[in-house]
Amino acid sequence: MAAPGENLRINSDRLWDSIMEMAKIGPGIAGGNNRQTVTDEDGEGRHLFKRWCDAAGLEMGVDEMGTMFARREGADPSLPPVYVGSHLDTQPTGGKYDGVLGVLGGLEVVRSLNDLGIKTKHPIVVTNWTNEEGARFAPAMMASGVFAGVLDQADVYEHTDKQGKKFGDELERIGWKGTEKVGDRKIYAFFELHIEQGPILEDEGIDIGVVTHGQGLKWLQVTLTGKEAHTGSTPMPKRRNAGLGMARVIELVHEIAMDYQPDAVGAVGHMEVFPNSRNIIAGRTVFTIDIRSPEKEVLDAMDGRIREGIETICEALDIQYKIEQVGAFDPVTFDAGCVKAIRDAAERLGYTHRNIVSGAGHDACWINRVAPTAMVMCPCVDGLSHNEAEDISKEWASAGADVLFHAVVETAEIVG
Repeated sequence: MAAPGENLRINSDRLWDSIMEMAKIGPGIAGGNNRQTVTDEDGEGRHLFKRWCDAAGLEMGVDEMGTMFARREGADPSLPPVYVGSHLDTQPTGGKYDGVLGVLGGLEVVRSLNDLGIKTKHPIVVTNWTNEEGARFAPAMMASGVFAGVLDQADVYEHTDKQGKKFGDELERIGWKGTEKVGDRKIYAFFELHIEQGPILEDEGIDIGVVTHGQGLKWLQVTLTGKEAHTGSTPMPKRRNAGLGMARVIELVHEIAMDYQPDAVGAVGHMEVFPNSRNIIAGRTVFTIDIRSPEKEVLDAMDGRIREGIETICEALDIQYKIEQVGAFDPVTFDAGCVKAIRDAAERLGYTHRNIVSGAGHDACWINRVAPTAMVMCPCVDGLSHNEAEDISKEWASAGADVLFHAVVETAEIVG
């Protein structure tokens, strides 16, 4: 297939303006965004995206998980489309670029094709996957997981947030529960542009990360149950301290992750202590463990050691434990052809690039199971993400979208 000419670039000003306009919806308290999935703010962001897609002449489809598919017709409508996109939902204290860059970068691809009067053989579909973050409703990458057949749609409809509201009910409430059956679409290839969410590209002064693999992960929710007692009058040997147990597990997770360097990571993130009173020994703690590795054998070994360690800790402290796996996916190897398209695009455009492993989960990780898939990454300042201070430069966004543009258009094939 013919490659696009190196002079073909996206409109960087329009892309940046679109990102800033979307950031006005669901503003955070410190310069970022709080546009959690299937909230009113999410609904408002979806409406803005749809208006932009309508203006670009795209046909919008919405499936039963609320995922939005904006189609630019190809010269041969019978061919499976090239899909491009990411997500518009954010963390409670999220940044303006995580996910959003990938959706609006995809929109900019078709806008630029319209500007240049370029027709592609395959249709191109810009996608906004529902609930990638998993902050309000676990697990993360929910809609793409249902699409790929690894999550059950009826089950995730019943998942509740902290207020007991069900995902399916909230999706319907904001008016974005579509009628299209999930997973029916045929995908020729899928490309996702994303900020790195790590420091490697910025530290090395590299423009583009060519994502070859994605780390596998396991999320464990641990409940430790001891006995509430007075902090002042309970003798130390008599205590059944669930808080102490949690502290020892936090240290355990760190030590195990350090044993599998350089690529493995692990930490305790969400933590709850009950009754959370200053003069009561914690009788119960609930917390989550997040472990990741690009090697399945390492991930399984870490999981096994953590479970054994928790049992040993709890036996020593005379407390009970419960471990529930609340999220998981195996390490990902992205499609060689799609990866090559990204690498070739970076070369053609004169951007510095390097292979990189994604440390975070993305919708592309699930879609890779059902279609050829790859990712493009651009740097972010200090590697900071899932934080309102998350930041990228206009130049970084433009470089990533340029590479995305070329990879998508080369795969969709220019006509004429």
